[in-house]
Amino acid sequence: MPRVTRSLETLNRRIVSCRACQRLVDHREAMAREKRRQFADQTYWGRPVPGFGDLNARLLIVGLAPAAHGANRTGRMFTGDSSGDWLYEALHRYGFASQAESRSQDDGLTLRDCYITAAVRCAPPGNKPTVTEFETCRPYLEAEIKMLSNVCTTLTLGQLAHQRWLKAAGWWDALEPKLRPRFTHLGVATLPDEMRLLSSYHPSRQNTNTGRLSRQMWHSVFREVRQLID
Repeated sequence: MPRVTRSLETLNRRIVSCRACQRLVDHREAMAREKRRQFADQTYWGRPVPGFGDLNARLLIVGLAPAAHGANRTGRMFTGDSSGDWLYEALHRYGFASQAESRSQDDGLTLRDCYITAAVRCAPPGNKPTVTEFETCRPYLEAEIKMLSNVCTTLTLGQLAHQRWLKAAGWWDALEPKLRPRFTHLGVATLPDEMRLLSSYHPSRQNTNTGRLSRQMWHSVFREVRQLID
């Protein structure tokens, strides 16, 4: 078994067993007990959610945190909610995913040249992690960044994920504030190590239902990603 595979499997076991943030433990487990009516017959994952994808990926996608009735239910990043519908449709369209839908861990979906993770691994109340929770989860993202050594392009979804990736990758402290890549939709920056950093509005209902993020805008992000990687 390749070393990176063993290392990521070990890391993911640590992530799944983590109980470091009591507020998050209480919330994720409460959501798994109470459930949403439409999923009442399903067994929720109810644990921290590990990263998912191609271990040799050149593209890393960083979100904020699992959704209470999405990844917290299914156990896979961006799986089982509307944000995932947008994400995997685009990944499939631009050649990064084997199919356009992500419903469960056993639905046959595979990613090509892409790995998906998040700044926080448990579903937070109100979808708002605290600063302490971000910092507690930070070593997991730091470890993934180091292990996924082929990544040359990172896409951050939302301002908080953008800032947290910069911190986990070491650029927040390494760069003067005025030189840190700012979050803007379809922002593109090249860092000193030749890493390309793209940022986008998160495909949450708050953005997609209000028109802040249109399908055309969303596809433009992945056209840019594909051009940079190719």
